[in-house]
Amino acid sequence: MKSEAYLFAGVAVFFLVTDVAYIWFAREPAGIAALSVSFLMASVIAFFSFINYRRKGLRPEDRPGSEIRERTGRVDFFPPHSRHPVVTAVGATVVANGIVYGIWLILMGLGILAVGLFGMVFQYNGRVGG
Repeated sequence: MKSEAYLFAGVAVFFLVTDVAYIWFAREPAGIAALSVSFLMASVIAFFSFINYRRKGLRPEDRPGSEIRERTGRVDFFPPHSRHPVVTAVGATVVANGIVYGIWLILMGLGILAVGLFGMVFQYNGRVGG
């Protein structure tokens, strides 16, 4: 994660320098906001990568002498089939359409979205690992 931290820190510095130059020369609010958010997002990823490196150390893919079998084993639990991602997608679509058509559609979409999200979170509650 150390190389990823340096990579995203470099991207963050680039966006910061670009943002400062844009503020100095252009003074246009949309571009300033976009570059500022880009700087913040790259900074968050760099910070996350650096903290993970400090906590966990080098990964097998970071060491030159590592073997493939060091990364083998169970990755995670992935559900075989579920209707909840589709319900979540429909809810997000209804919310996006509600931005155009009105608050009533946003509220309906948030209800559908909540059902989908809660379903995904609690679908395999207690059944993970088996």
